[in-house]
Amino acid sequence: LNLLGLAQRARKLESGSPTVLASVRNNSAKLVIIAEDASPNTKKQFLDKCDYYKVPSYILFTKEELSQALGKERTVCAFTDNGFAQSFKKLL
Repeated sequence: LNLLGLAQRARKLESGSPTVLASVRNNSAKLVIIAEDASPNTKKQFLDKCDYYKVPSYILFTKEELSQALGKERTVCAFTDNGFAQSFKKLL
């Protein structure tokens, strides 16, 4: 979760559904994180998009944990930098 906050301060993280969807579509998203307690519709939408555009996606954390790490209420976020995405994968 600390890495999410760090990436956001470095402006290498997109958050919020419309922004993350746009970054997946234009191939700038390197890794997508979806909250465990997101609605089934939201999960399906992002998992399908990520699968289609071949972007790795993970269902981790709760909305509350993500929101606290980012300082805004969020359900989904995406790393737009390979370095941060690789670091996050290593931590998993």
